[in-house]
This record gives sequence, C-alpha cells and structure tokens, in this order.
Amino acid sequence: LSTLLVLAAITDKLADWATGVVGDLGLAGIFVLMTLESMCIPIPSEPTMLFAGFNVDKGTYSFIAVVSVGVAANVLGSWIAYGFGRFGRLELIERHGKWLHITPARLEQADRWFENYGGWAVFFSRMLPIVRTFISLPAGVARMPFGRFTLFTFLGCIPWMAGLTYIGYTVGSNWEQWKGYLHYIDYVVIVLVVAGAVYLFMRWRRSRGGSADAPAA
Repeated sequence: LSTLLVLAAITDKLADWATGVVGDLGLAGIFVLMTLESMCIPIPSEPTMLFAGFNVDKGTYSFIAVVSVGVAANVLGSWIAYGFGRFGRLELIERHGKWLHITPARLEQADRWFENYGGWAVFFSRMLPIVRTFISLPAGVARMPFGRFTLFTFLGCIPWMAGLTYIGYTVGSNWEQWKGYLHYIDYVVIVLVVAGAVYLFMRWRRSRGGSADAPAA
C-alpha cells in the first residue's frame, strides 16, 4: 500500500510539472512532453492532453493543432525508441541475452510474429496506458518494417490524443477536478481495447472454423 501511495504522489507531481510545461511553452511544451513519453520516459500523457484540451476550450489553441502536435510528437518519440530497439538488438543478445533468455532463435520467432501481427499489436498498444509507451522497443528489436510501424503508430496515436483532448475540452475549467480520476480513464480504455481485441479474435476463429467445415469442391 505504501508503495502505491508513493507512486501516486510521484504521478501527481509529474502531472503538475507537465501541466506547468504546457502552460509556459504552449504547443511546443506539448510536443516536447509527448515526444519524451514515446521515448519510454514516464511522462503522463493524460494530464498533459487534458490541460491542452482545456486550453482549446479557452480558445488558446485549436483542437486540430493540439491533436496534430500530440500525434506528431508521439510518432517522433516512437521512431527514437524503435531505433534503440532495432540498432541495439545485437548488444541486447550479447550483453543481456543469457539472463533474459533471449536467443537468436527466439528473436527470429519475434521477427515472424511482428511480421504477421505487429501492425495490429502496435495499433492497439498505442491506446493502452503504460504499454503504449514501450511497444516501440520490441517492434524495433523484432525489426518490424519501419513504414508499417510508422503507419500503425500514427493511426493508433490519433484516437488517444483526440480522446484526451476532447475530454479536456468538454470539462473545460473543471479539468483540475478530473485529475483525480485519470486512472479511471485508463481502466475504461483498457477494458474497451481488450473487449475489441477479444471480439476480433472470436470473429477470426469463427471464420477459420467456417472455412474448415466448408465441403471441398
């Protein structure tokens, strides 16, 4: 319990700092913070984009400008994290492969998995708290094609950035009160994404079963 309280206190401090940066630097602050977040640095996107949405409500920025800056920054930060994973792959095996149980064979399996399913994994992960920050590293390690990685990262960032900005815009000056409920936003998003993934998986299984049962011509 004490650990959770400490983490909550740290999160609150980070949230206050992030909103201060946005207040001082505006769109440039949003860009810097969201780039750092996608570089696997624990900057909370929720208070940042909620506060940005509040500034949209005040008329300081346009909705499109805030979302565009947030998405562009997320993509840039993801490129950097992806690069660390891709170009640090050999060092990962040589220095840490033994105790992480990472072998060239397992990396080849990861390569094939990301080749087949990596696009959707990146897309859905970009809408999951915590996971969204780190998905770029394994994608880079698995050498997911850069263009495909960029496309699904871009598409996955849009709903997250737009959703948080819209909530901040909707609650307006009451956004401060919402800071205490940020974790509930995370829970709702996780439930929706997991439910969507389960639904798509069940549809895929049914389609596979239907094709298997179909009589041969």
